Amino acid sequence: MKFRPLHDRVVVRRVESESKTAGGIIIPDTAQEKPMEGQVVAVGPGQRDEHGKLVALDVKAGDRVLFGKWSGTEVKIDGKELLIMKESDILGVIEGSRKG
Repeated sequence: MKFRPLHDRVVVRRVESESKTAGGIIIPDTAQEKPMEGQVVAVGPGQRDEHGKLVALDVKAGDRVLFGKWSGTEVKIDGKELLIMKESDILGVIEGSRKG
């Protein structure tokens, strides 16, 4: 199944957080918070301004983003847990590679 978001909506897949602390302590699933970082899977065409002109979104599929803790609506599509949110719920795009 293919899902296409409408207007200024974005589909995001959460990126799994580390299950160990820096000291090597394993955190059980029940104590972990859901990550606020994800990867954009799909984006809508954009929102129309007051003149009817289509304003494209700033994020694109493949971008790694940060979003608010309570942002979006959780859905399950083809067995994958995803979030659908408005572009305004996204706090920013993470650029560059991750260093560990």
